[in-house]
Amino acid sequence: MVLIGACDSAREVGKPAGDQGREREAESLRVDGNGADAPIVFADIAVENGLDFVHSNGMTGHLYFAEPVGAGAALFDVDGDGDLDIFLVQGGALGANASDAGIKGRPREGGGPWEDSPSGGRLYRNDLKVSGDGSRTVQFTDVTMESGLQASGYGMGVASGDFDNDGRTDLYLTNFGPNQLWRNVSDGKRIAFEEVTQSAGVEENRWSTGATFADLDADGWLDLFVTNYVDFDLLSHKTCSSSGGRPDYCGPQSYDGESDRLWQNRGDGTFQDVSGRAGILLEPSSGLGVVAVDLDLDGWLDLYVTNDLRRNVLWHNRGGDGLSFEDVALETGTAVSMLGRAQASMGVVAEDFDGDADDDLFMTHLTADTNTLYVNDGGGTFEDRSNPSGLGASSLEATGFGVAALDGDNDGRLDLVIANGAVKSIEVQARSGDPLPLKQANQLFRNFGSGRFTDASQAAGLEFSRLEVSRGAVSGDIDNDGRSDVLITNNNGAARLLHNVTESGNHWIGLRVLEKHGSDALGARVQVLTRDSSVWRRVSTDGSYLSARDPRVLVGLGLVEAPVSVRVHWLRGGIEEWQSLAPGQYYSLRRGEGDPVKSEEQE
Repeated sequence: MVLIGACDSAREVGKPAGDQGREREAESLRVDGNGADAPIVFADIAVENGLDFVHSNGMTGHLYFAEPVGAGAALFDVDGDGDLDIFLVQGGALGANASDAGIKGRPREGGGPWEDSPSGGRLYRNDLKVSGDGSRTVQFTDVTMESGLQASGYGMGVASGDFDNDGRTDLYLTNFGPNQLWRNVSDGKRIAFEEVTQSAGVEENRWSTGATFADLDADGWLDLFVTNYVDFDLLSHKTCSSSGGRPDYCGPQSYDGESDRLWQNRGDGTFQDVSGRAGILLEPSSGLGVVAVDLDLDGWLDLYVTNDLRRNVLWHNRGGDGLSFEDVALETGTAVSMLGRAQASMGVVAEDFDGDADDDLFMTHLTADTNTLYVNDGGGTFEDRSNPSGLGASSLEATGFGVAALDGDNDGRLDLVIANGAVKSIEVQARSGDPLPLKQANQLFRNFGSGRFTDASQAAGLEFSRLEVSRGAVSGDIDNDGRSDVLITNNNGAARLLHNVTESGNHWIGLRVLEKHGSDALGARVQVLTRDSSVWRRVSTDGSYLSARDPRVLVGLGLVEAPVSVRVHWLRGGIEEWQSLAPGQYYSLRRGEGDPVKSEEQE
């Protein structure tokens, strides 16, 4: 185990004491800190700290369907120095030289962005500095050119994960056109990437959106699942109108859906397409989001896919080496709304929102339709609790895209930040001459326990009243101060880095959960135990919308300031425990270095 101290230095500490035979039932962490009534507050620090990224959707006035859809971002540690770096997905121009594009009217394969558009996706290194008094500053430096990462496509999203088990986080970029896989070959002296899309066997030339790296066959190697949207290209562009009769963007129902793609890792960092035999090609979809999560707690990661105006899909993992799935969304209550109709699902997160030790599902939807909270009964069957939770009616006036689940005040309960932005013209904005009349305010929903959320946007800071076309939303602790920050991407606008400035006396603990070879143990379940309660979290980078979040687990402890114990339930079996971990620190927990714990079945 490695402890990351207040000055970001690392030192080895002794192994925890042996198992004392404790048996605890998982229960909600119900502690209120002395800042329980203080608002959760964020402040944008992007530009002043070097994050000067502005997204371009390449709009030409033709209202091409792809323009308002992107784009996402990733928070990940590219250079292994213990702080979060940033990758931001770029769009580009559409329409120019469309007849020469080569990929059904999409940006040409292998070519850079068009001359009148900004360069491709950008990689920013975080140069975090901690002074002697504990104050922290982040400064971002654009290292795209020196890294060799040339994201030349019309970008949509990004997934992060160590697909070759070398301990370095790699990136898979989804595009409107050919996708790219970038292998991280940084060596400690420089940040460097090489493109291995073709050699790894993960080429995809359709309109891809969400993606996730996940060990679906539990062999120790990350597989790759990619959602594809619809069969649209510039040459088959259609003309649609708003309710007010103005020319407007079309919706997904104007085009045929596409099937998704699943690649199985061969165990050497190369992949084989198993989409057909795995059963995921049963019907075309209009996929935008995906999470890999063990919803029925059978030890195998399932895949939940959100579709735009088509019913959502829950691919139940049958287990075994062959990768075989069956869609159980209808019988588990996760396919359609409580009214029995398909929703326009965009962003999605899977987390334990009610503190009962299983993962629930939350997803975002269009204006005039509620966002949806599906609550897990513990066996993989769900109840729609959108309205009773307070998350339903409060979302009717906004179109939600990205969603970040985070404990904004470290009280032990997961709150929600939602990135909003319309897809159909807002008449008042259109009449005022706004060239992209889709702007809406983002929202913060605070979790008060017992399945209740309250819209706390009004007191959360300027960024929750500013009108923009927001898309991605990913959480991560950008300055390692134990408070969750949020990166927001805006379509055709500037990225916002929302620094958490909440005043709270609540305590916290941060965990980087690693496999033996040093990569993040995606899919592992973490249980943090205090004297009389426990809280569960999942190690993941997927979810939100077109984005990848901080893989570390940051757990709010409320007023608990005594040392805690942590149990890691590994994806491929086994439970290990680390005892007497002091709050207020980040720890690295590596498989094989904790004390083994017998499961209930073993006992």
